[in-house]
Amino acid sequence: MNQTPSEVLDTILGHLGFVAEIEEQLRDGHLILQIRTNEPDRLIGRRDETLEGLQYLVNRILFSQNREAPRVIVDVEHHRSMRDDSFLHRIQQLAGAVRENGRPIETEPLNAYDRRLVHHAFREDPELVTESPSGEEKIKRITIKRRG
Repeated sequence: MNQTPSEVLDTILGHLGFVAEIEEQLRDGHLILQIRTNEPDRLIGRRDETLEGLQYLVNRILFSQNREAPRVIVDVEHHRSMRDDSFLHRIQQLAGAVRENGRPIETEPLNAYDRRLVHHAFREDPELVTESPSGEEKIKRITIKRRG
């Protein structure tokens, strides 16, 4: 019997000893599982490593149940959304420099999730385009440059 994304996450959190409330939200066509708990820092971890691992595990379980399962995003007390907003603000500042002086700029090394955010942010930009190098590395830089 297939579990819902919330049930999968609730089961994992229960086995880890967390008391939490899970709320489902839809944003930009993605299901977000928002966790509310008295111990958010433990679930987020250093440099978001625990949160990333939890999200990976939930998605792997869902994928093993159904190969067509949509990817879900796991967040704790809106930590990821606040972090994403701050990150995209910094990226927009870099883009402003590219618009101003025309020279391409390369980001710091980014994980797959952050690269996806950057590419998504500029996919319909009439002036700028983003490029990622090909390869198997998990951490890559993105180049932001003018179109054409």
